[in-house]
Amino acid sequence: MSVQTTPHLNFRGDARAALEFYRSVFGGHSVINTYADFGMPAEIPGADKVVFGLVAAANGFRLMGYDIPGQTEGSIAGSGSTRRENNTTITDQALFVSISSPTLDELQDYWDALAVDATIVEPLAASAWSAGFGMLTDRFGVTWSASVAAE
Repeated sequence: MSVQTTPHLNFRGDARAALEFYRSVFGGHSVINTYADFGMPAEIPGADKVVFGLVAAANGFRLMGYDIPGQTEGSIAGSGSTRRENNTTITDQALFVSISSPTLDELQDYWDALAVDATIVEPLAASAWSAGFGMLTDRFGVTWSASVAAE
């Protein structure tokens, strides 16, 4: 039996922009359905927001997202913050999205794309446990942990 885990991120109005950004980074295709697509009258505020969003790519990347009804402040819900202090990662975020790649070159491409308008928590570089490790919080408030997969 195999199991597939897909992070599902809850946004406050930015789900469409975030999903389109992640598709541009990781490739693949996206499915975006709005509340209006599922029967909400189009004239109701928020009917154009995402109720079901998915990005899936042949490289194994999968991510889902939606907009919390009635919230329009943008960014991810419950975002918190993550920072480095005294060589330690300090966070009050409930989750990170972790990506790994078999080579530093491949990981670097994803990192560079995610890093646009991001806050770098820890630069992508060799670490004690990986040929490459880094952490950033993207422009949508999602923190990504990136590493080269162990051999």
